[in-house]
Amino acid sequence: MRAYLTVWRLPSAPVLLLAGFAGRLPSSMVPLALLLMVQQQTGSYAVAGLAAATLGIASAVMAPVLGRVADRRGPRRVLLTQAALYPLLLALLVAVALGGAPDALVIAASGLAGATTPLVSGTVRALWARTDPRSRPTAYALDATATELVFVVGPTLVATLAVLAAPAWAVGVAGALAIVGTVGVAGAARSWVPAPAAPASLFSTVLAPGMPRVLLSGSALMLGFGALEVAIPAFADSAGSPGMSGLLLAVWSLGSVIGGLWFGAKVLSASLPRQYRWLLFGVTIGLAPLAWVSSPWALGALLFLGGTAIAPTLTVQNSLVGSIAPVHATTEAFTWLSTVAVGASAVGAALGGALIEGRFGVSGALVLACTGAAAAVVVTLVPGRDLRPLPPVRESVPA
Repeated sequence: MRAYLTVWRLPSAPVLLLAGFAGRLPSSMVPLALLLMVQQQTGSYAVAGLAAATLGIASAVMAPVLGRVADRRGPRRVLLTQAALYPLLLALLVAVALGGAPDALVIAASGLAGATTPLVSGTVRALWARTDPRSRPTAYALDATATELVFVVGPTLVATLAVLAAPAWAVGVAGALAIVGTVGVAGAARSWVPAPAAPASLFSTVLAPGMPRVLLSGSALMLGFGALEVAIPAFADSAGSPGMSGLLLAVWSLGSVIGGLWFGAKVLSASLPRQYRWLLFGVTIGLAPLAWVSSPWALGALLFLGGTAIAPTLTVQNSLVGSIAPVHATTEAFTWLSTVAVGASAVGAALGGALIEGRFGVSGALVLACTGAAAAVVVTLVPGRDLRPLPPVRESVPA
């Protein structure tokens, strides 16, 4: 616990942890609430799914662009602008959806809201990258654990509000949380001093030494997770216990939270690339037996055990990005990581759904999940330029 107390005592750390958690909750709330709201109004899962997909795609496409602006001019201005626009566009989306507007208008409003999604996650990680290297791994572990909790608390909050009131209320609560979280993170970034940068191409950050391997391995891993997130509800349904799907997903995330907290308190001498490779291998081992399980309770136990490697893997992944990203493009680098994660997860969900509906069934989707993690391990084994070690403390805002 001493390592966590050290991080907590860092200047602005409580704000980054608490405001960052609040500001990230909308990312797990709005897509689900939008899906439920549009489906109720239109009676079509196709339209609802397209609206939710448009929201996610717009957010993923705009994130690296806005991340580059944040690096060049400071994230505070970008965050405050988003804190003002995002809730307004969410309100517009609710008005359009509940007002019986044409489907095309609902989808367009979803895209506008997605394009203004606050850069909370990328900014928080970029600020952690400016802390003392001795505290940075623990800070990233807390960050990864908080991210896992976001995807437990967010959907639960949406489900509760949808039952007690309506999905539109969940969108409204997400907008309020976005304001609080984004303004809080913007305050923590008030002393950000942009690093001088030479003119660079659009993909210069993506092509920085070491970044392609991190992004490719992260994409493969998230593709597997996307398939697993579809396979778990299908498994519960086929086992005659559809109500257990939420519990199974929560148990999976709980294992990740516990693993992340344990990992963050450890001091390891192995290099970051080696830690990353072995943790990815651990995730693969955890996913391997799932395709041969027939009981939801056995699946839950294995998901919990396998989940303990997820947050540690994401912790080291963030540490790698923070260490290899150009000093003038830290926020952009983290937004690229989020973008490829969202895209790969969506592809994995689509492929997993196709396998479930086809002759391979749920087992095929579970095998795909393991294959994605195994592919991530293979990517880290491809010869290439070694990743740089963590650099000295960067001068700027104390996170």
